Amino acid sequence: MTAEQTGTQPGDQPTGGSLVRACALADLSEDGVRRAELPDGTAVVVVRTGGRVHALADRCSHQDFRLSAGEVFDGGLECPLHGALFDLTTGQPDGPPATRPVPVHAVRVDGDDVLVDAAPAPGPVDGAPVPTT
Repeated sequence: MTAEQTGTQPGDQPTGGSLVRACALADLSEDGVRRAELPDGTAVVVVRTGGRVHALADRCSHQDFRLSAGEVFDGGLECPLHGALFDLTTGQPDGPPATRPVPVHAVRVDGDDVLVDAAPAPGPVDGAPVPTT
């Protein structure tokens, strides 16, 4: 699998997880956010923005609030509870009240399926490109 297919950056190490279907691409509009529960019980938030699809853990690192209730804003995902903005590629917050990153997951778009690596990535993930037709 190439970096373009998984959305990982060159040099990223495989996570050892497995790609599982999170949702249909058709269910994600531009700047759309969708919660998905993976078969192992991991909850992720899938985000489509800027022609790419990203996945992050669905829990704010500040107060364990669902990020899937948030909105895409300025290239990140904003937690609706206190406004922390999490970078979609690194999971890093823009500042307090959140001080710790949330895990990011590698993503692959296969036809209309959005596949997410069940294991968090060890580093930044650039998101999977949305195919153009």
